[in-house]
Amino acid sequence: MLKVFMIIACIGHIVCGVTDCMLAYSKSGRFDFSDSKDPEKMRRVFSEMPLRQIELATLVGIFALFAAAPGYLSISMWIAQYSKMTGNVCFIASLFFIVLIVTHHGFCGAVEWFFIRFGRTDEALLAIMEFFKKTVITAIAYVGLLVFAIVFFVLVITGKTDLPRWAAVFNTFPIFLILAPTKAPAKGNIANAIMFLGMSFLL
Repeated sequence: MLKVFMIIACIGHIVCGVTDCMLAYSKSGRFDFSDSKDPEKMRRVFSEMPLRQIELATLVGIFALFAAAPGYLSISMWIAQYSKMTGNVCFIASLFFIVLIVTHHGFCGAVEWFFIRFGRTDEALLAIMEFFKKTVITAIAYVGLLVFAIVFFVLVITGKTDLPRWAAVFNTFPIFLILAPTKAPAKGNIANAIMFLGMSFLL
């Protein structure tokens, strides 16, 4: 069952990565939140972005993240057999990450949807950016992921589990550090997917 959860979590992050790209890319170009300072660029980027694309990306992404949740919780419970306190820390960090990242994903989709739905006007841009600034606190979700990844990494690389030390490479933390300087989209989801894929063979 543990391997099943790892595979589902891997697929969940792959799907979520695809939905992130659906929210970021349109026929008119790539959206970045730094573009919000340039109303003309915002209008151009979203000029050919269908509302249906944003709706699908938002909803499917939310379900994909929920599908990944048992993977994190299962690893946390597996860790608990070696250190109950550490397992509990990872469990809480996992819940913190999943609950808030699902909310954050939904808010990001909503911001784009309302900008397009209300005509991509300057007023619409001001409104969505006000909303985003007031809800961006949900991005603190990544603190939970960071805690989970680092604790898991340290446990494996220090030999506190029965996994070989080299298995620590299958962890979001080192993989993301490698991907960070690249132009690859959805880096976090790629890193998480690789971690769960590796764990599906190792656990």
